[in-house]
Amino acid sequence: MPHTSPKTLILWFRKDLRLGDNAALATAAAEGFRILPLYIREPEDAGTGPLGAAQAWWLHHSLTALAKNLEDHDSRLTFHSGSAETVLAELIKETGASAVFWNRRYDPPGIAIDKALKAKLIADGIDVRTFAGQILHEPTKLKTGAGGHFRVYTPFWKALDGSGEPHEPIPAPKALPAPDHWPKSEAIDSWDLLPTKPNWAESFEGHWQPGEAGAQTRLTDFVEKGLKNYRNGRDLPASEHVSRLSPHLALGEISPATLWHATRGLPDSYPLDDVIHFRKEIVWRDFSYHLLFHFPDLATKNWNAKFDAFPWRDAPDLLQKWQKGQTGYPIVDAGMRQLWQTGWMHNRVRMIVASFLIKDLLIDWREGERWFRDTLVDADPASNAASWQWVAGSGADAAPFFRIFNPTSQGEKFDPEGQYVRRFVPELKDMPNKFIHKPSEAPLTVLRDAGVSLGKTYPLPIVDHGKARDAAMAAFQGLKGE
Repeated sequence: MPHTSPKTLILWFRKDLRLGDNAALATAAAEGFRILPLYIREPEDAGTGPLGAAQAWWLHHSLTALAKNLEDHDSRLTFHSGSAETVLAELIKETGASAVFWNRRYDPPGIAIDKALKAKLIADGIDVRTFAGQILHEPTKLKTGAGGHFRVYTPFWKALDGSGEPHEPIPAPKALPAPDHWPKSEAIDSWDLLPTKPNWAESFEGHWQPGEAGAQTRLTDFVEKGLKNYRNGRDLPASEHVSRLSPHLALGEISPATLWHATRGLPDSYPLDDVIHFRKEIVWRDFSYHLLFHFPDLATKNWNAKFDAFPWRDAPDLLQKWQKGQTGYPIVDAGMRQLWQTGWMHNRVRMIVASFLIKDLLIDWREGERWFRDTLVDADPASNAASWQWVAGSGADAAPFFRIFNPTSQGEKFDPEGQYVRRFVPELKDMPNKFIHKPSEAPLTVLRDAGVSLGKTYPLPIVDHGKARDAAMAAFQGLKGE
């Protein structure tokens, strides 16, 4: 016979792998439920798990950290595989749970699953409650003056910024009452989330501390060391004026309200411009989810349908050279290698490499979106898709297509001493600053002194940027003429 307690509640963790500022958890604890924390590995075709292999690595370590945190609160995390409907039905029967709480998710597959599941559970007499907290706003609530959804970022930012301060972050409960009965749990190691043969994520360990504690440490370090001069410093890939909080946000190890709150009440030595620009980055994530909610095919279809006729090039060899950081353009190659080595890439460089793929190589932005989805530890269904469409010019409030980054001048402007390139493209470490971003233009004596042999130790440019830019503009003009 199942153990029955009218106060047993299943707390379903998804992309909210934290105890602090977790509305579902806080409410369950405040109302005196006996709490059964649960994580479900839903089927791969459900589309609700990690977006790619790099994020699967992060998820393993994040869940391990959450499990340890729960143990420290005299609780435990139960792991189950299967459809949410099946797993929850079995656990409700086994434990006698009378309630299921979760924090809402905003990706299309997750919304569809949750909507149907909530209706079924309620019909079965289960107390189901869902909560906000993964983004700053609810996509259904923030509307234009005409009652529609936003398509342009600036008025979206103004509307959100003018809607009042986000809630104060909710402290983690001090104690989590255990259920009468702990069901059996799968071992997370059996899920094979970590790469083994080969372990291509081996170098990730030195760059990240997945989990809620790691997120809090990262936030504290950023506010203390990186927030000042954020507005200008955030464009310099060799500097520390970036938060690197995106992977923690992606799996909900920290809430956006917590980030916002950390920028309140700072001393006057923190310029307001820096604070506002950091907040705008948080809100760009919200805007991306707003777009995804209202345009569920954001990752696969052009927002602007006129781009459906764009003559993309089928060039798997060029795509592979871009993926491997072998394009002959140092800032592009540094970014793609940073991605491979760390699972992350500096935001300015993301724009540069995306522009190069789309406008220098004329390769469909969806190829880039797929690659980032698989290789980024901060892969996010909304931000990734919205940002790729932004660079391509096909998205909502996108950069115009004719904004084509020159990879050489971008490198010279944002990495003037070549520190970033030297770190990730070490074969160029001895090149002088003058030629670090354009080794193909360096005299033979300079190349020889730096130990560089073009076409051997470092590739020649795979395209001529000037000619590629002309070809891209011609393709775009042809599109406009249709």
